[in-house]
Amino acid sequence: MANNNDKYKNHSREELIDELETLKKKKYGLIWDKKNSQEMLDTFVNWENVPENFTPKQFPILKEVKNKEIETDKFKSTNLLIEGDNYHSLAVLNFTHQNKIDVIYIDPPYNTGNKDFIYNDKFIDKEDPFRHSKWLSFMEKRLRLAHRLLKNTGVIFISIDDHEQAQLKLLCDEVFGENNFITSIIWQSKTGASDAKTIDTTTEYVLVYVKSEKGKTKFARNKFSYEEKRYRFKDKYEKDRGSYYPDNLDRGGLRYSDSLNYPITCPDGTKTYPNGRTEFLNDGWTWKWGKEKVKWGIKSGYIEFKKTKKKKSGWAVYYKNYMFADNEGNPIERSAPQKNIITDIKTGEGATIIKELFGYQLFKYSKPVSFIKRILNYVELDKNSIILDFMAGSGTTGQAVMELNNDDELNLKFILCTNDDELDNNGNTKKHKICSDICYPRIEKTINGYKNSKGEKVAGLGGNLKYFKTDFVGSDSTDKNKRDLVNKSTEMICIKENIFDLVADGGLDYRIYQKGKKFLGVIFEIDAVADFKKEAEKHKGNFTVYCFAYTETTPEKEFKGLKNKYVLKPIPAVILRIYLEIFKQ
Repeated sequence: MANNNDKYKNHSREELIDELETLKKKKYGLIWDKKNSQEMLDTFVNWENVPENFTPKQFPILKEVKNKEIETDKFKSTNLLIEGDNYHSLAVLNFTHQNKIDVIYIDPPYNTGNKDFIYNDKFIDKEDPFRHSKWLSFMEKRLRLAHRLLKNTGVIFISIDDHEQAQLKLLCDEVFGENNFITSIIWQSKTGASDAKTIDTTTEYVLVYVKSEKGKTKFARNKFSYEEKRYRFKDKYEKDRGSYYPDNLDRGGLRYSDSLNYPITCPDGTKTYPNGRTEFLNDGWTWKWGKEKVKWGIKSGYIEFKKTKKKKSGWAVYYKNYMFADNEGNPIERSAPQKNIITDIKTGEGATIIKELFGYQLFKYSKPVSFIKRILNYVELDKNSIILDFMAGSGTTGQAVMELNNDDELNLKFILCTNDDELDNNGNTKKHKICSDICYPRIEKTINGYKNSKGEKVAGLGGNLKYFKTDFVGSDSTDKNKRDLVNKSTEMICIKENIFDLVADGGLDYRIYQKGKKFLGVIFEIDAVADFKKEAEKHKGNFTVYCFAYTETTPEKEFKGLKNKYVLKPIPAVILRIYLEIFKQ
């Protein structure tokens, strides 16, 4: 009989210690083979699991593609589209948007084994023994970076199906905390197939987690489906009061009073008493409202009369219960909690929208815009909330955000991250790059308008977009690399401060950007401080200044006594501080 310890006989002392430490730490949850499922991309950016002898080489930065900027309204938010691996994009966003994101929605690869998940430049098939481990390694690193981006009141929605739902739930319990799990939304995404061999699966899921239970995330109430079937009648007051349902104005057996037992004049001039009587009689029946309120109700449209053969008078009297007004005429908000099930949106809608935008069937499957809007409506968004989708694909989330802005007069901002891999769908001979050929054109068409598949003009929704690509600088701690990072970090700094309009260009020495009364200064050379101050004092407002320094010190003394208020920050130190924390250097 084989000894159970035989499997450890060839382990080194270090490997045995590692195994024991893992067992000691892990009490419950996911355990997967991280070493054999290591993403080769990680060695490029120095992740914590890379070999000990690996020397990090690069840090990510952003570079704007100027000819793809779209601006229709300076007073609207500037949305961002970032082309590149989403891991690099998330690293940059940890500098520009840490603790700033209100909502994250992602639609990750479902890892079905049908060429939907690329790992280390290869499709992962169903026979890969590390299939689930690779997917978990891929997701874990991205979710940990995403967690840092959310506000304390932030929430993340993650679409998934049965292939990885169970694993993702346990992984998210680790990353976001089991107590921060809200629900799993069930989406009936399709009607089903009649030729299913066992039980046909028609649903997908959306896992919902908040950043912190202490953050008290506000989830929106459902104003429109509250007893929707009951409030099914409409009248000329619908715009202000909503739909309504009628209820009997008379009642019997409860707190009888002579003052509530009086005649009401009907539309034909006849009179009716409670219970349809034609004369006063104390039989326990009264009206629910007094005389003066009934007069008000008739005048204000709160009372309606219906002919009936069941009443002696021939009339039944009802009062109207409106959705958004009480029985005193005051506006109210009737609502109910959102439900964790969506049945009225089907996945085919997504492909239809793509066909309308591009004029032909680019691919079969894409999340419907109405689905993303529904997901975002689960949260009580502020007017200027920021929505992030770091697995943006065709850009559905961007279109959904713009439509919500248009529908509800909001100023939501989106950030989309996606790679530019080639997509060859359904055997098409023409290949498309996801970001530049699909996502960007879709956003551009939504902003500026387009002609649909019928040749009809569709008006644009307006908006602003900046397009960036990820790039890299050396990460070794040398003066040259620090200088390089400073010279190439201007776009990142503008994104962080949300100030983009260049008002003073000092060439290689400094630049000044403006947004309203706020100014952003970037000083590339410490010797250029005097020239920068001279130019900056020509502008009236508050300045945030990023000043080059090889250390974490800034020239505070040189900015004292000036008319403008200055906040100084050292670069590249403020960027390196984030990167060193992320990449565990």
